[in-house]
Amino acid sequence: MPNKIRVGVIFGGRSAEHEVSIVSATSVINALDRNKYEVLPIGITPEGRWLSSAQALDLLRERANIESLPEHILVPDPRKQGLVELKDSSAQPAPQQIDVAFPVLHGTYGEDGSIQGLFELADIPYVGSGVLGSAVGMDKVVQKQLLRAAKIPVAPEVWFMIAEYRDHSKKILGLIERKLSYPCFVKPANLGSSVGISKAHNRRELMKAIELAAEYDLKILVEKGIEQAREIECSVLGNDKPIASIPGEIIPSNEFYDYDAKYVDGKSTPVIPARLPKSVLKKIQFYSTESFRILNCSGMARIDFLVRKKTNAIYLNELNTIPGFTSISMYPKLWQASGISYPDLLDRLVQLAIEHHEARKHLKTKFQPKADWYKE
Repeated sequence: MPNKIRVGVIFGGRSAEHEVSIVSATSVINALDRNKYEVLPIGITPEGRWLSSAQALDLLRERANIESLPEHILVPDPRKQGLVELKDSSAQPAPQQIDVAFPVLHGTYGEDGSIQGLFELADIPYVGSGVLGSAVGMDKVVQKQLLRAAKIPVAPEVWFMIAEYRDHSKKILGLIERKLSYPCFVKPANLGSSVGISKAHNRRELMKAIELAAEYDLKILVEKGIEQAREIECSVLGNDKPIASIPGEIIPSNEFYDYDAKYVDGKSTPVIPARLPKSVLKKIQFYSTESFRILNCSGMARIDFLVRKKTNAIYLNELNTIPGFTSISMYPKLWQASGISYPDLLDRLVQLAIEHHEARKHLKTKFQPKADWYKE
């Protein structure tokens, strides 16, 4: 039997989505086929400490007995391609080899290109988008600007830096009210899982929402509320030739699909496939794969849409490069409805990571000039 692929599943992290990441990683670790893969759980504490052990999930859940464990770090050295234990002595043990990294790190430092850059330096294949696709997927402002330039419909918005707001709050509030009116949604530009998002119905609520969003990011995005809108989601899988799943609808338990509606109360209802005309479903699938390509994504993404109930007008809400993998998450549910089971989906993602890495290995990283001009 050939050697198993060693998959490092990385979770937790320094993010407001730390807890969601742990739940997602639990599902991934449990579903990876042990006949094909040797699974190495790698937990990152909220403070940024790396833990590598079979108990990493439990340790991060309980947040106990961590200080007594060996500390590990992924080094940006392609000769190592693995985790190295940090020790006071000069004798260092051999690195824990990783064949493929599977980041299940939602939000800051995991979904924004930070850890993807580390994987690139370490020359380790990894699941999901690269540095650029991850960064653009994370920054909702830049994402919307690129999508709008590509003629993909997005909701009108106003964005600003919080420092600018501190100096010119009345001007910015007036601009929001003139351009967007109420209700509107206020978001940290770089975060997910609906953390820090509020719906504002008047100026008082708007000011309060901006202060909340500013606790999580220096850049704030305010979007026009699309009234009578349905929450539609579509999953994408692939590298250069991405495919789209059957779109599904989320009927949120709250006024909008906030953190509690997504993870806590368990009352939001998925409807798969979404009950929309075939022409609308096809357009959503087209926008999904097209936005995936435009934003330079690879591996996977979940694209969220708002569709007006009366007119079926479509607005791309946002693209997520590391979608949720919990038992109730739409990304795997949509693929299951499209004929790809959860374990098969993980197989494909690991294979896509290897294929993408192999393709990049053929690119030249050295150039021989005609003369050694740099020595002169």
